[in-house]
Amino acid sequence: MNKDDDKEGLAMFSALIDGIKPITQNKRHFRTPLKTKQEIELKEQQLHANSYFSDTYQPLLPVQGPMRWLAEGVDSIELKRLRRGDYQPDLLLDLHGYRQSEAKLELAALIQACVKQQSLCCCIMHGYGSGILKQQVPMWLVQHPMVKAFHQAPKEWGGDAALLVLIDIGEQPHRR
Repeated sequence: MNKDDDKEGLAMFSALIDGIKPITQNKRHFRTPLKTKQEIELKEQQLHANSYFSDTYQPLLPVQGPMRWLAEGVDSIELKRLRRGDYQPDLLLDLHGYRQSEAKLELAALIQACVKQQSLCCCIMHGYGSGILKQQVPMWLVQHPMVKAFHQAPKEWGGDAALLVLIDIGEQPHRR
């Protein structure tokens, strides 16, 4: 290489780029945006609802009498206590006007809230309507591992348009 060629090439390069403005950095970084707490909670609820509740599962539930169910290993006296209204629900869920997919999410969120708040009993009001939620809610509840029992609610909590649900909150002391 010759120094004259180098100077000549540098002069040509300078002539070519003369008048060009440098690009300003706009400080944009293209990484995945952080999710908000609400988005994370919604995703978690959907995951729980999809992993616990199946629409095709058909448990053996009573056809005659009030709607009731007791998990294996749970004392039958608990079902009797639910029927008599000995348990006062701490949380209420009103599903009137909900679609099945929305009701599933709300049901999963209710059970999570019961465990988080150490609430032993909750009430789910599914209503009468066309009877779809009245059929589906017990089938979903049977599938959830945290549900110990449920029984048709007494009149003061909604009668046959509602269910009282007993939740397994773990080994922590609970109130009755």
